[in-house]
Amino acid sequence: MEKAQIVYDDFAKVDIRIGRVLTVLPFERARHPAYKVEVDFGPFGKKWSSAQITSYSPDELVGKLVTCVVNMPPRNIAGFHSEILILGAKNIAGDVKLLAPTHDIEIGEAVF
Repeated sequence: MEKAQIVYDDFAKVDIRIGRVLTVLPFERARHPAYKVEVDFGPFGKKWSSAQITSYSPDELVGKLVTCVVNMPPRNIAGFHSEILILGAKNIAGDVKLLAPTHDIEIGEAVF
């Protein structure tokens, strides 16, 4: 479903940055299969997310570059404080796959 059209100023409010996955923990209390994921943004610090990216193993995720929205208010998800949104899209099989850089990008770098 296509969403309503926005103007550039709306998009400019979204702070999207590149981070590196540091830690991946199971999240048994989540309603849908998910991990608790710690992401390093370099000079912007480390933040946690609840992420439905269980088509990857924890070992596949640690060290991976990810693209994240970092300026949304934290959400309480089953008692866990999720601070960022890790971006992904469903593939043809319905698995969530990460939207990640294809080149080496410094962590903390903004997406525009």
